[in-house]
Amino acid sequence: MKKANLTTAEYAPYYEVYLKNVANDTSLLDGFQKSLTSTPAYFQNLPKEKLLHQYDDGKWTPKEILQHLTDTERIFTYRALRISRNDKTELPGFDENAYVPPSQANLKTLDQLLDEFVSLRKANIALYKGFSDEMLLRLGKASGGPVSVRAIPFILLGHEMHHIRIIKERYF
Repeated sequence: MKKANLTTAEYAPYYEVYLKNVANDTSLLDGFQKSLTSTPAYFQNLPKEKLLHQYDDGKWTPKEILQHLTDTERIFTYRALRISRNDKTELPGFDENAYVPPSQANLKTLDQLLDEFVSLRKANIALYKGFSDEMLLRLGKASGGPVSVRAIPFILLGHEMHHIRIIKERYF
């Protein structure tokens, strides 16, 4: 399944900012598999002294961004699981800014943060391999808008690319 197969009925318009980062020929599992190595490699290559850097007051550090990527993937994949299982409950949004301070990302080592990211990504690849075509097409409602099971990994990939681009543009 490739990103080009998504229709605008499968996601809320505010996700377009992330989806535009993902090439149309990207397949769901290949995208997840490639970023399983590229995202950790990116963070491992950051200068160690920059891992706690904020480009402005109140902005997240690269460590906090990595934790945010993991937290977001955990929440969005939970949504995908519920929707895939025909749960019709509207799922709430979350305040990502409220999640950062209690995550204590800056107190964790980069290895701890990357281990969590990689472990979660591997589990999510296994989960998505188990979804049937019918499950991938299921549509639910989260954060006040529509979302399909198959749209979620592309949103996550685009979200990852968005934050890595911000680090490249604003932190160095």
